[in-house]
Amino acid sequence: MAGIESFGNVISNIEDLEKGAGKGFGAQVATSLLQERANDVRANRVNWQSYLQGQMISPEVYNFISKFDMANMEVRTAMLQENPQQFAATFYSLINQIAKDQTLEYILTMLDDALQEDKARVDFFKEYAKKKKESVWNPFFHLLDREDKFIVYQSSRIIGKIACWSKEPMDKRNLQFYLNWIKDQLKSPSNEYLQTAARCLQMMLRIDMYRWAFVDVEGISAIVSVLAGSKVGFQIQYQLTFCLWCLTFNSMLAERMTRYNIIPILADILSESVKEKVTRIILATFRNLLEKPEDRDIVQDHALSMVQCKVLKQLELLDGRKFDDQDIVDDLAYLNEKLQRSVADLSSFDEYSTEVKSGRLEWSPVHKSDRFWRENAIRLNEKSYELLKILVRLLETSKDPLILSVAAHDIGEYVRYYPRGKNVIEQLGAKHIVMQYLSHEDPNVRYEALIAVQKLMVHNWEYLGKQLEAPKTDTPVMSAAKA
Repeated sequence: MAGIESFGNVISNIEDLEKGAGKGFGAQVATSLLQERANDVRANRVNWQSYLQGQMISPEVYNFISKFDMANMEVRTAMLQENPQQFAATFYSLINQIAKDQTLEYILTMLDDALQEDKARVDFFKEYAKKKKESVWNPFFHLLDREDKFIVYQSSRIIGKIACWSKEPMDKRNLQFYLNWIKDQLKSPSNEYLQTAARCLQMMLRIDMYRWAFVDVEGISAIVSVLAGSKVGFQIQYQLTFCLWCLTFNSMLAERMTRYNIIPILADILSESVKEKVTRIILATFRNLLEKPEDRDIVQDHALSMVQCKVLKQLELLDGRKFDDQDIVDDLAYLNEKLQRSVADLSSFDEYSTEVKSGRLEWSPVHKSDRFWRENAIRLNEKSYELLKILVRLLETSKDPLILSVAAHDIGEYVRYYPRGKNVIEQLGAKHIVMQYLSHEDPNVRYEALIAVQKLMVHNWEYLGKQLEAPKTDTPVMSAAKA
Protein backbone atom coordinates (compact mmCIF):
# COMPACT_ATOMS: atom_id res chain seq x y z
CA MET A 1 0.00 0.00 0.00
CA ALA A 2 2.07 2.80 -1.30
CA GLY A 3 0.26 5.79 0.14
CA ILE A 4 -2.91 7.70 0.87
CA GLU A 5 -4.52 6.58 -2.40
CA SER A 6 -4.41 3.00 -1.13
CA PHE A 7 -5.78 4.22 2.19
CA GLY A 8 -8.84 5.62 0.43
CA ASN A 9 -9.28 2.54 -1.74
CA VAL A 10 -9.28 0.14 1.21
CA ILE A 11 -11.77 2.31 3.10
CA SER A 12 -14.03 2.38 0.05
CA ASN A 13 -13.87 -1.41 -0.26
CA ILE A 14 -14.92 -1.83 3.37
CA GLU A 15 -17.83 0.54 2.94
CA ASP A 16 -18.94 -1.21 -0.26
CA LEU A 17 -19.33 -4.46 1.70
CA GLU A 18 -21.83 -2.74 3.98
CA LYS A 19 -24.14 -1.33 1.32
CA GLY A 20 -27.45 -3.05 0.76
CA ALA A 21 -28.01 -5.09 -2.37
CA GLY A 22 -30.64 -3.85 -4.83
CA LYS A 23 -33.39 -1.39 -4.07
CA GLY A 24 -34.85 -0.70 -0.66
CA PHE A 25 -33.27 -1.89 2.55
CA GLY A 26 -32.45 -5.33 1.19
CA ALA A 27 -30.40 -8.08 2.80
CA GLN A 28 -26.66 -7.53 2.91
CA VAL A 29 -23.80 -9.99 2.73
CA ALA A 30 -23.24 -10.83 6.38
CA THR A 31 -19.57 -10.45 7.33
CA SER A 32 -20.16 -10.11 11.09
CA LEU A 33 -22.67 -11.19 13.72
CA LEU A 34 -24.26 -7.74 13.69
CA GLN A 35 -24.85 -7.84 9.93
CA GLU A 36 -26.23 -11.35 10.21
CA ARG A 37 -28.66 -10.20 12.91
CA ALA A 38 -29.50 -7.07 10.89
CA ASN A 39 -30.64 -9.22 7.97
CA ASP A 40 -33.06 -11.01 10.31
CA VAL A 41 -34.26 -7.68 11.72
CA ARG A 42 -34.97 -6.27 8.25
CA ALA A 43 -37.11 -9.29 7.45
CA ASN A 44 -39.49 -8.59 10.38
CA ARG A 45 -41.24 -5.38 9.39
CA VAL A 46 -42.94 -3.26 12.02
CA ASN A 47 -46.72 -2.75 12.05
CA TRP A 48 -46.66 1.05 12.26
CA GLN A 49 -50.45 1.18 12.18
CA SER A 50 -50.63 -0.51 15.57
CA TYR A 51 -48.35 2.12 17.08
CA LEU A 52 -50.53 4.88 15.65
CA GLN A 53 -53.70 3.26 16.98
CA GLY A 54 -52.10 2.86 20.39
CA GLN A 55 -51.23 6.58 20.29
CA MET A 56 -47.55 5.69 20.78
CA ILE A 57 -46.57 7.75 17.72
CA SER A 58 -48.11 10.85 16.20
CA PRO A 59 -49.92 10.91 12.84
CA GLU A 60 -47.05 13.02 11.48
CA VAL A 61 -44.44 10.42 12.50
CA TYR A 62 -46.65 7.60 11.22
CA ASN A 63 -47.16 9.21 7.79
CA PHE A 64 -43.43 9.67 7.31
CA ILE A 65 -42.08 6.37 8.66
CA SER A 66 -44.68 4.11 7.05
CA LYS A 67 -43.96 5.61 3.63
CA PHE A 68 -40.18 5.77 4.16
CA ASP A 69 -40.07 2.14 5.29
CA MET A 70 -41.74 0.83 2.12
CA ALA A 71 -40.07 3.19 -0.36
CA ASN A 72 -37.27 2.40 -2.79
CA MET A 73 -34.07 4.42 -2.87
CA GLU A 74 -35.36 7.01 -5.36
CA VAL A 75 -38.51 7.73 -3.34
CA ARG A 76 -36.57 7.95 -0.07
CA THR A 77 -34.13 10.41 -1.64
CA ALA A 78 -37.01 12.56 -2.87
CA MET A 79 -38.66 12.50 0.58
CA LEU A 80 -35.48 13.69 2.26
CA GLN A 81 -34.85 16.41 -0.30
CA GLU A 82 -38.37 17.68 0.26
CA ASN A 83 -38.29 17.58 4.07
CA PRO A 84 -34.93 16.64 5.63
CA GLN A 85 -35.92 17.91 9.08
CA GLN A 86 -38.87 15.52 9.20
CA PHE A 87 -36.45 12.63 8.63
CA ALA A 88 -34.41 13.62 11.68
CA ALA A 89 -37.47 14.49 13.78
CA THR A 90 -39.13 11.16 13.00
CA PHE A 91 -36.18 9.00 13.98
CA TYR A 92 -35.46 11.04 17.10
CA SER A 93 -39.08 10.66 18.15
CA LEU A 94 -39.10 6.91 17.52
CA ILE A 95 -35.84 6.31 19.37
CA ASN A 96 -37.02 8.32 22.38
CA GLN A 97 -40.56 6.89 22.54
CA ILE A 98 -40.31 3.23 21.53
CA ALA A 99 -39.15 0.91 24.30
CA LYS A 100 -39.77 -2.51 22.75
CA ASP A 101 -36.44 -4.12 21.82
CA GLN A 102 -37.62 -5.73 18.59
CA THR A 103 -39.05 -2.48 17.24
CA LEU A 104 -36.06 -0.45 18.35
CA GLU A 105 -33.76 -2.91 16.57
CA TYR A 106 -35.73 -2.31 13.38
CA ILE A 107 -35.67 1.50 13.76
CA LEU A 108 -31.91 1.58 14.31
CA THR A 109 -31.23 -0.78 11.42
CA MET A 110 -33.39 1.32 9.11
CA LEU A 111 -31.57 4.47 10.22
CA ASP A 112 -28.15 2.87 9.83
CA ASP A 113 -29.06 1.75 6.31
CA ALA A 114 -30.37 5.22 5.44
CA LEU A 115 -27.13 6.86 6.57
CA GLN A 116 -25.05 4.28 4.68
CA GLU A 117 -27.06 5.10 1.57
CA ASP A 118 -26.06 8.78 1.69
CA LYS A 119 -23.43 10.12 4.11
CA ALA A 120 -24.76 13.68 3.84
CA ARG A 121 -27.84 12.63 5.82
CA VAL A 122 -25.90 12.72 9.10
CA ASP A 123 -26.02 16.52 8.94
CA PHE A 124 -29.82 16.44 9.02
CA PHE A 125 -29.45 15.13 12.57
CA LYS A 126 -26.87 17.75 13.49
CA GLU A 127 -29.06 20.58 12.19
CA TYR A 128 -32.17 19.23 13.90
CA ALA A 129 -30.39 18.85 17.24
CA LYS A 130 -28.94 22.35 16.99
CA LYS A 131 -32.39 23.79 16.28
CA LYS A 132 -33.82 21.93 19.29
CA LYS A 133 -30.81 22.98 21.40
CA GLU A 134 -30.17 19.34 22.26
CA SER A 135 -27.16 17.04 21.95
CA VAL A 136 -27.11 14.98 18.78
CA TRP A 137 -25.33 12.25 20.75
CA ASN A 138 -27.47 11.74 23.85
CA PRO A 139 -30.26 9.59 22.33
CA PHE A 140 -27.67 7.15 20.98
CA PHE A 141 -25.38 7.23 24.01
CA HIS A 142 -28.32 6.25 26.21
CA LEU A 143 -28.81 3.15 24.08
CA LEU A 144 -25.26 1.97 24.81
CA ASP A 145 -26.51 0.90 28.24
CA ARG A 146 -29.25 -1.41 26.92
CA GLU A 147 -29.27 -5.14 27.66
CA ASP A 148 -29.93 -5.97 24.00
CA LYS A 149 -26.42 -6.09 22.49
CA PHE A 150 -27.69 -5.66 18.94
CA ILE A 151 -29.25 -2.33 19.95
CA VAL A 152 -26.01 -1.35 21.68
CA TYR A 153 -23.76 -2.04 18.71
CA GLN A 154 -26.15 -0.79 16.05
CA SER A 155 -26.26 2.47 18.03
CA SER A 156 -22.47 2.53 18.18
CA ARG A 157 -22.28 2.29 14.39
CA ILE A 158 -24.63 5.25 14.01
CA ILE A 159 -22.58 7.30 16.48
CA GLY A 160 -19.45 6.52 14.49
CA LYS A 161 -21.06 7.50 11.20
CA ILE A 162 -22.32 10.82 12.53
CA ALA A 163 -18.89 11.50 14.05
CA CYS A 164 -17.02 10.68 10.83
CA TRP A 165 -19.35 11.94 8.13
CA SER A 166 -20.58 15.19 9.66
CA LYS A 167 -19.22 18.56 8.54
CA GLU A 168 -18.24 19.30 12.14
CA PRO A 169 -16.14 16.93 14.26
CA MET A 170 -17.34 15.38 17.49
CA ASP A 171 -16.75 17.61 20.51
CA LYS A 172 -13.92 16.64 22.83
CA ARG A 173 -16.01 15.49 25.81
CA ASN A 174 -18.30 13.19 23.82
CA LEU A 175 -15.37 11.99 21.70
CA GLN A 176 -13.47 10.93 24.80
CA PHE A 177 -16.53 9.10 26.11
CA TYR A 178 -17.11 7.26 22.82
CA LEU A 179 -13.48 6.26 22.31
CA ASN A 180 -13.23 5.02 25.90
CA TRP A 181 -16.39 3.00 25.27
CA ILE A 182 -14.86 1.43 22.12
CA LYS A 183 -11.65 0.68 24.01
CA ASP A 184 -13.62 -1.11 26.73
CA GLN A 185 -15.47 -3.17 24.12
CA LEU A 186 -12.18 -4.27 22.57
CA LYS A 187 -10.93 -5.44 25.95
CA SER A 188 -14.19 -7.13 26.94
CA PRO A 189 -13.61 -10.91 27.15
CA SER A 190 -15.60 -13.08 24.74
CA ASN A 191 -17.27 -10.08 23.10
CA GLU A 192 -19.37 -11.57 20.32
CA TYR A 193 -19.66 -8.13 18.69
CA LEU A 194 -15.92 -7.46 18.71
CA GLN A 195 -15.87 -7.09 14.92
CA THR A 196 -18.43 -4.29 15.11
CA ALA A 197 -16.48 -2.44 17.82
CA ALA A 198 -13.35 -2.75 15.67
CA ARG A 199 -15.28 -1.54 12.62
CA CYS A 200 -16.37 1.58 14.52
CA LEU A 201 -12.74 2.25 15.40
CA GLN A 202 -11.68 1.72 11.79
CA MET A 203 -14.05 4.52 10.79
CA MET A 204 -12.96 6.87 13.57
CA LEU A 205 -9.23 6.55 12.92
CA ARG A 206 -9.59 7.88 9.40
CA ILE A 207 -9.65 11.33 11.03
CA ASP A 208 -6.43 12.70 12.46
CA MET A 209 -8.08 14.53 15.35
CA TYR A 210 -9.71 11.28 16.44
CA ARG A 211 -6.39 9.43 16.18
CA TRP A 212 -4.81 11.72 18.76
CA ALA A 213 -7.84 11.41 21.03
CA PHE A 214 -7.65 7.60 20.84
CA VAL A 215 -3.99 7.64 21.80
CA ASP A 216 -4.81 9.95 24.72
CA VAL A 217 -7.25 7.38 26.18
CA GLU A 218 -4.55 4.65 25.97
CA GLY A 219 -6.26 3.06 23.01
CA ILE A 220 -3.12 1.65 21.41
CA SER A 221 -2.44 -0.44 24.50
CA ALA A 222 -5.95 -1.91 24.19
CA ILE A 223 -5.34 -2.88 20.56
CA VAL A 224 -2.00 -4.44 21.42
CA SER A 225 -3.46 -6.46 24.29
CA VAL A 226 -6.09 -7.94 21.95
CA LEU A 227 -3.62 -8.71 19.15
CA ALA A 228 -1.25 -10.34 21.61
CA GLY A 229 -4.02 -12.69 22.75
CA SER A 230 -3.89 -16.30 21.62
CA LYS A 231 -7.54 -16.61 20.61
CA VAL A 232 -7.87 -13.77 18.11
CA GLY A 233 -9.19 -14.76 14.69
CA PHE A 234 -7.83 -13.48 11.40
CA GLN A 235 -10.68 -10.99 10.90
CA ILE A 236 -9.93 -9.18 14.17
CA GLN A 237 -6.21 -9.35 13.39
CA TYR A 238 -6.95 -7.60 10.11
CA GLN A 239 -9.27 -4.96 11.57
CA LEU A 240 -7.08 -4.00 14.51
CA THR A 241 -3.91 -3.96 12.41
CA PHE A 242 -5.86 -1.74 10.02
CA CYS A 243 -6.41 0.62 12.97
CA LEU A 244 -2.67 0.68 13.69
CA TRP A 245 -2.04 1.33 10.00
CA CYS A 246 -4.39 4.34 10.13
CA LEU A 247 -2.51 5.70 13.15
CA THR A 248 0.85 5.40 11.39
CA PHE A 249 -0.20 7.86 8.68
CA ASN A 250 0.45 10.54 11.30
CA SER A 251 4.23 10.92 11.43
CA MET A 252 4.32 11.81 15.13
CA LEU A 253 2.16 8.84 16.07
CA ALA A 254 4.26 6.57 13.87
CA GLU A 255 7.26 7.67 15.94
CA ARG A 256 5.51 6.61 19.15
CA MET A 257 4.81 3.05 18.11
CA THR A 258 8.05 1.57 19.46
CA ARG A 259 6.94 2.04 23.05
CA TYR A 260 3.93 -0.26 22.51
CA ASN A 261 5.94 -3.27 21.30
CA ILE A 262 3.85 -3.37 18.13
CA ILE A 263 6.53 -4.66 15.74
CA PRO A 264 7.20 -7.97 17.58
CA ILE A 265 3.46 -8.69 17.86
CA LEU A 266 2.78 -7.98 14.18
CA ALA A 267 5.87 -9.98 13.19
CA ASP A 268 4.48 -12.99 15.05
CA ILE A 269 1.11 -12.64 13.32
CA LEU A 270 2.84 -12.27 9.95
CA SER A 271 4.80 -15.47 10.48
CA GLU A 272 1.64 -17.45 11.27
CA SER A 273 -1.01 -15.89 9.05
CA VAL A 274 -2.27 -17.60 5.91
CA LYS A 275 -4.74 -14.85 5.02
CA GLU A 276 -3.56 -12.51 2.29
CA LYS A 277 -5.43 -9.48 3.64
CA VAL A 278 -3.72 -9.86 7.02
CA THR A 279 -0.33 -10.11 5.32
CA ARG A 280 -1.14 -7.05 3.22
CA ILE A 281 -2.13 -4.82 6.11
CA ILE A 282 0.86 -5.84 8.26
CA LEU A 283 3.29 -5.13 5.43
CA ALA A 284 1.59 -1.77 4.86
CA THR A 285 1.91 -0.92 8.56
CA PHE A 286 5.59 -1.90 8.58
CA ARG A 287 6.14 0.29 5.54
CA ASN A 288 4.53 3.28 7.24
CA LEU A 289 6.73 2.73 10.30
CA LEU A 290 9.77 3.12 8.05
CA GLU A 291 8.36 5.79 5.75
CA LYS A 292 6.33 8.20 7.89
CA PRO A 293 8.51 9.12 10.91
CA GLU A 294 10.60 12.23 10.35
CA ASP A 295 13.18 11.26 12.99
CA ARG A 296 15.79 9.10 11.23
CA ASP A 297 16.91 7.51 14.51
CA ILE A 298 13.38 6.25 15.11
CA VAL A 299 13.20 4.87 11.57
CA GLN A 300 16.42 3.00 12.25
CA ASP A 301 15.04 1.69 15.56
CA HIS A 302 11.95 0.42 13.73
CA ALA A 303 14.06 -1.22 11.05
CA LEU A 304 16.34 -2.90 13.58
CA SER A 305 13.34 -4.13 15.54
CA MET A 306 11.96 -5.73 12.38
CA VAL A 307 15.33 -7.35 11.73
CA GLN A 308 15.48 -8.62 15.32
CA CYS A 309 11.98 -10.10 14.93
CA LYS A 310 13.10 -11.98 11.81
CA VAL A 311 10.88 -10.02 9.42
CA LEU A 312 13.53 -10.35 6.71
CA LYS A 313 13.09 -14.13 6.79
CA GLN A 314 9.32 -13.69 6.40
CA LEU A 315 9.84 -11.32 3.47
CA GLU A 316 12.04 -13.94 1.83
CA LEU A 317 9.30 -16.55 2.20
CA LEU A 318 6.64 -14.15 0.90
CA ASP A 319 8.81 -13.27 -2.10
CA GLY A 320 8.48 -16.89 -3.16
CA ARG A 321 4.69 -16.59 -3.39
CA LYS A 322 2.70 -15.09 -6.26
CA PHE A 323 0.51 -12.11 -5.34
CA ASP A 324 -2.00 -10.47 -7.65
CA ASP A 325 -2.16 -7.45 -5.34
CA GLN A 326 0.44 -4.95 -6.60
CA ASP A 327 0.46 -3.20 -3.20
CA ILE A 328 1.88 -6.34 -1.58
CA VAL A 329 4.54 -6.66 -4.28
CA ASP A 330 5.55 -3.01 -3.87
CA ASP A 331 5.63 -3.18 -0.07
CA LEU A 332 7.71 -6.36 -0.13
CA ALA A 333 10.28 -4.68 -2.38
CA TYR A 334 10.36 -1.53 -0.24
CA LEU A 335 10.74 -3.40 3.06
CA ASN A 336 13.40 -5.74 1.68
CA GLU A 337 15.51 -2.83 0.44
CA LYS A 338 15.19 -0.84 3.69
CA LEU A 339 15.86 -3.73 6.04
CA GLN A 340 18.82 -5.05 4.03
CA ARG A 341 20.35 -1.59 4.21
CA SER A 342 19.80 -1.50 7.99
CA VAL A 343 21.50 -4.87 8.40
CA ALA A 344 24.52 -3.59 6.49
CA ASP A 345 24.83 -0.64 8.91
CA LEU A 346 24.20 -2.73 12.03
CA SER A 347 26.74 -2.45 14.84
CA SER A 348 27.00 -4.95 17.68
CA PHE A 349 25.51 -2.41 20.09
CA ASP A 350 22.63 -1.69 17.69
CA GLU A 351 21.99 -5.42 17.58
CA TYR A 352 22.07 -5.67 21.36
CA SER A 353 19.89 -2.59 21.90
CA THR A 354 17.28 -3.81 19.44
CA GLU A 355 17.15 -7.23 21.06
CA VAL A 356 16.69 -5.80 24.55
CA LYS A 357 13.99 -3.37 23.42
CA SER A 358 12.13 -6.21 21.72
CA GLY A 359 11.98 -8.05 25.06
CA ARG A 360 12.96 -11.27 23.28
CA LEU A 361 16.31 -12.09 24.80
CA GLU A 362 18.28 -15.09 23.57
CA TRP A 363 21.90 -16.19 23.70
CA SER A 364 22.99 -14.19 20.66
CA PRO A 365 26.79 -13.80 20.37
CA VAL A 366 27.01 -10.30 21.91
CA HIS A 367 25.90 -11.52 25.35
CA LYS A 368 28.92 -13.81 25.74
CA SER A 369 31.47 -11.46 24.16
CA ASP A 370 33.99 -9.98 26.61
CA ARG A 371 34.97 -7.44 23.98
CA PHE A 372 31.37 -6.31 23.56
CA TRP A 373 30.93 -5.68 27.28
CA ARG A 374 34.33 -4.06 27.65
CA GLU A 375 33.49 -1.59 24.86
CA ASN A 376 29.79 -1.09 25.50
CA ALA A 377 28.92 -1.62 29.18
CA ILE A 378 29.01 2.13 29.82
CA ARG A 379 26.51 2.67 27.00
CA LEU A 380 23.81 1.01 29.09
CA ASN A 381 23.79 4.30 31.01
CA GLU A 382 22.51 6.17 27.96
CA LYS A 383 19.03 7.73 27.90
CA SER A 384 18.70 7.55 31.69
CA TYR A 385 19.65 3.85 31.83
CA GLU A 386 16.97 2.92 29.29
CA LEU A 387 18.33 -0.56 28.47
CA LEU A 388 19.09 -1.40 32.10
CA LYS A 389 15.55 -0.47 33.07
CA ILE A 390 14.21 -2.77 30.37
CA LEU A 391 16.37 -5.63 31.68
CA VAL A 392 15.06 -5.02 35.19
CA ARG A 393 11.47 -4.94 33.93
CA LEU A 394 11.99 -8.24 32.12
CA LEU A 395 13.29 -9.78 35.34
CA GLU A 396 10.20 -8.52 37.13
CA THR A 397 7.61 -9.60 34.59
CA SER A 398 8.88 -12.44 32.37
CA LYS A 399 8.11 -16.11 33.03
CA ASP A 400 10.44 -17.38 30.30
CA PRO A 401 13.56 -19.06 31.81
CA LEU A 402 15.64 -18.09 28.77
CA ILE A 403 14.79 -14.39 29.09
CA LEU A 404 15.39 -14.47 32.84
CA SER A 405 18.76 -16.19 32.38
CA VAL A 406 20.00 -13.72 29.77
CA ALA A 407 18.74 -10.67 31.67
CA ALA A 408 20.47 -11.78 34.89
CA HIS A 409 23.67 -12.51 32.94
CA ASP A 410 23.66 -9.07 31.30
CA ILE A 411 23.17 -7.27 34.59
CA GLY A 412 26.16 -9.18 35.95
CA GLU A 413 28.28 -8.24 32.93
CA TYR A 414 27.30 -4.58 33.27
CA VAL A 415 28.50 -4.63 36.89
CA ARG A 416 31.64 -6.48 35.87
CA TYR A 417 32.71 -3.95 33.24
CA TYR A 418 31.32 -0.65 34.54
CA PRO A 419 33.13 0.50 37.73
CA ARG A 420 30.09 2.18 39.31
CA GLY A 421 27.69 -0.46 38.04
CA LYS A 422 26.90 -1.91 41.47
CA ASN A 423 25.57 1.43 42.71
CA VAL A 424 23.40 1.88 39.62
CA ILE A 425 21.96 -1.63 39.88
CA GLU A 426 21.11 -1.15 43.56
CA GLN A 427 19.43 2.20 42.81
CA LEU A 428 17.29 0.50 40.16
CA GLY A 429 16.28 -2.19 42.67
CA ALA A 430 17.73 -4.95 40.49
CA LYS A 431 19.94 -6.57 43.13
CA HIS A 432 16.98 -7.70 45.22
CA ILE A 433 15.14 -8.99 42.12
CA VAL A 434 18.15 -11.03 40.93
CA MET A 435 18.60 -12.56 44.40
CA GLN A 436 15.01 -13.85 44.28
CA TYR A 437 16.00 -16.08 41.36
CA LEU A 438 18.61 -17.96 43.40
CA SER A 439 15.84 -20.42 44.25
CA HIS A 440 14.19 -20.50 40.81
CA GLU A 441 13.02 -23.92 39.58
CA ASP A 442 15.06 -23.66 36.37
CA PRO A 443 18.76 -24.54 36.92
CA ASN A 444 19.99 -22.10 34.28
CA VAL A 445 18.11 -19.22 35.85
CA ARG A 446 19.54 -20.15 39.26
CA TYR A 447 23.04 -20.31 37.85
CA GLU A 448 22.91 -16.93 36.06
CA ALA A 449 21.34 -15.31 39.11
CA LEU A 450 24.10 -16.74 41.31
CA ILE A 451 26.86 -15.43 39.03
CA ALA A 452 25.21 -12.02 38.82
CA VAL A 453 24.90 -11.80 42.61
CA GLN A 454 28.56 -12.82 43.00
CA LYS A 455 29.58 -10.06 40.60
CA LEU A 456 27.65 -7.60 42.73
CA MET A 457 29.62 -8.67 45.80
CA VAL A 458 33.19 -9.54 44.73
CA HIS A 459 35.92 -8.13 42.49
CA ASN A 460 38.01 -11.11 41.35
CA TRP A 461 35.98 -12.00 38.26
CA GLU A 462 38.61 -14.25 36.69
CA TYR A 463 38.93 -16.38 39.84
CA LEU A 464 35.14 -16.57 40.13
CA GLY A 465 34.81 -17.73 36.53
CA LYS A 466 37.21 -20.62 37.12
CA GLN A 467 35.41 -21.73 40.27
CA LEU A 468 31.92 -21.88 38.79
CA GLU A 469 31.01 -23.66 35.58
CA ALA A 470 27.78 -23.09 33.72
CA PRO A 471 25.21 -25.92 33.99
CA LYS A 472 24.84 -28.24 31.05
CA THR A 473 21.43 -28.73 29.51
CA ASP A 474 19.13 -30.87 31.66
CA THR A 475 21.77 -31.30 34.38
CA PRO A 476 21.54 -30.00 37.92
CA VAL A 477 23.53 -26.97 38.94
CA MET A 478 26.28 -27.25 41.50
CA SER A 479 25.11 -27.23 45.05
CA ALA A 480 26.15 -23.61 45.49
CA ALA A 481 23.65 -22.57 42.82
CA LYS A 482 20.90 -24.36 44.69
CA ALA A 483 21.53 -22.38 47.83
